Amino acid sequence: MEKMSYRISPLIKFAAFVIIVAGMKAATMLVVPFLLAAFLSIICAPPLFWMQKKGVPSLLGILILMLGVVVTQILLVTLVSSSIADFSKNIPFYQERLKTLTFESLQFLSRYGVELETGKLAEIFNPSHILKLAANMLNGLGGMLTNTFFVFLTFIFILSEAAGFPNKLRAIFNDKNTDLVKYNEITAGVNRYLGIKTLTSLATGIVISIWLAVQGVDFPVMWGVFAFLLNYIPNIGSIIAAVPAVLLALVQLGPLAAGVASLGFLMVNIVVGSVIEPKVMGQGTGLSALVVFLSLAFWGWVLGPVGMLLSVPLTMAVKIALGGRESTRWLSILLGSNKEAARLLQIKINS
Repeated sequence: MEKMSYRISPLIKFAAFVIIVAGMKAATMLVVPFLLAAFLSIICAPPLFWMQKKGVPSLLGILILMLGVVVTQILLVTLVSSSIADFSKNIPFYQERLKTLTFESLQFLSRYGVELETGKLAEIFNPSHILKLAANMLNGLGGMLTNTFFVFLTFIFILSEAAGFPNKLRAIFNDKNTDLVKYNEITAGVNRYLGIKTLTSLATGIVISIWLAVQGVDFPVMWGVFAFLLNYIPNIGSIIAAVPAVLLALVQLGPLAAGVASLGFLMVNIVVGSVIEPKVMGQGTGLSALVVFLSLAFWGWVLGPVGMLLSVPLTMAVKIALGGRESTRWLSILLGSNKEAARLLQIKINS
């Protein structure tokens, strides 16, 4: 019997994409814990496989990793929960103080001939809203750290299935020697990115905490944890983390302290983001800067703050998967960086 091939129109493909995205957004409460568990499992899978090679039973290895994750989570919650509560309580005072400083600054400019409509300008440029936004984000991150039962449960099941997943793929394709390069490439690429990003984010958080503590800024550990988490958001995460801490330094200690705090954030992010990360990661994420920014906006809209944290790993996985098929390889090239496109073009010219 002759096989019939059907070609799906681009419009139907786009409609399917819209339906999938709408479903993910509607099921955020279920999708977000699963994604957190999945990426946590990707980070923990190499240590589990290493322990299995050393003869450690799988169940014992999972329990060891689970204990490590729980201890880390408890430590983070202990460090920031009280600080988040105190900071949220003091938000009205900080906002009022910032409004006063803004009004005084505008009055100072008007004395030197800079005529400004202080009322309207103060309404448009109101930095106190940033502190309120930071408080809401911190409360959201605090809730994410405490409501993790489903994440841990899913994490255990994913790890228990991880070792046998390649065999399942071979069984699906009825071939013991099925090429699993793309599967390994996705997991290895995401694992490498998350591993390096975790270490650099940890270094960023520790340095920021020490810097602010030496200055005497309130809640230095909380701002360090905030910088650690937001450093996973590429390009703008470090800026988001810096703004509320610098504003707090301005309210609490004055303009000079705010400048010193800004200098600390700037130095740390130049050293870590522009020197250490590119050197360690080599080719980096393999994504263009525009795609990184758009993925941040897209996954943040679909999945909220967690989507922003996982935007690059999710987009990397999509890019690698698209590159595995000839029909979708052009999309993978569009998502990639200019350097990657130039390298592929050079290969075509040489061949």
